[in-house]
Amino acid sequence: MLFASGGFKVKLYDIEQQQITNALENIRKEIKLLEQLGALKGTLSAEQQLSLITGCSNIQEAVEGAMHIQECVPENLEVKKEIFAQLDGIVGDDVVLSSSTSCLLPSRLFSGLAHVKQCVVAHPVNPPYYVPLVELVPHPETAPATVDRTHALMQKIGQSPVRVLKEIDGFALNRLQYAVISEAWRLVQDGIVSPSDLDLVMSDGLGLRYAFVGPLETMHLNAEGMLSYCNRYGEGMKRVLKTFGPIPEFSGSTVEKVHQAMCVKVPDDPEHLAARRQWRDACLMRLAKLKSQMPSQ
Repeated sequence: MLFASGGFKVKLYDIEQQQITNALENIRKEIKLLEQLGALKGTLSAEQQLSLITGCSNIQEAVEGAMHIQECVPENLEVKKEIFAQLDGIVGDDVVLSSSTSCLLPSRLFSGLAHVKQCVVAHPVNPPYYVPLVELVPHPETAPATVDRTHALMQKIGQSPVRVLKEIDGFALNRLQYAVISEAWRLVQDGIVSPSDLDLVMSDGLGLRYAFVGPLETMHLNAEGMLSYCNRYGEGMKRVLKTFGPIPEFSGSTVEKVHQAMCVKVPDDPEHLAARRQWRDACLMRLAKLKSQMPSQ
């Protein structure tokens, strides 16, 4: 959908024809709904965008004439390596081979491929239509031009690409996310705060601020610049950080406590979870629209 919104022809590939049929039906419904809501990206109409999206179950046909291939198979190293090995044998030297993986290192995904210089991780954030960040993570042998091309493409389709300059477990986004989850878990586990109040700390506190400025700029703005902030609060931050506990197990009585608290708010049956995700996406859609209307600084 994002690539079509930028005017690019898109071919969906899967080994199961029914998967392709279902995907095309869901895409049609989603794009039509976005147009009705006034949230469709790009300058093309829904029908124009839909005309750019086709599907096929032949991988050779799928990649013919492609400039960019975005792999989106399940998060399984062997499955992904098998796909990239197939692609490596049929593509030329002018196509970018990109993976959507959220945590598999490029050195494990792409090593040994003849076209490794054309390979890069381009990790989107769920749901990508409303959360525009894309992490670009190169293999040690990835050509700089591959990253540059992918960065430019992501910008053209309205995403916000960031360059992770060298590979690291979890990339940037999940390292930050896991740090927050880890301390959130410890605070609940140690009886410091309830699960529902913990979520409020983010949704009605830090999250509102971080939707517009990141943690480093927040530091810069919360004093007379970064140097002032570190001089003023550095010792206090180090004192608090020393009290952080070990990595949680995410099991036992705490997971039961958190699960029960979450189910009070959102029961874990498919219907309630789907409804809550739909509500979340509607909120993100409105937030994305607000951000697009804000003057850039």
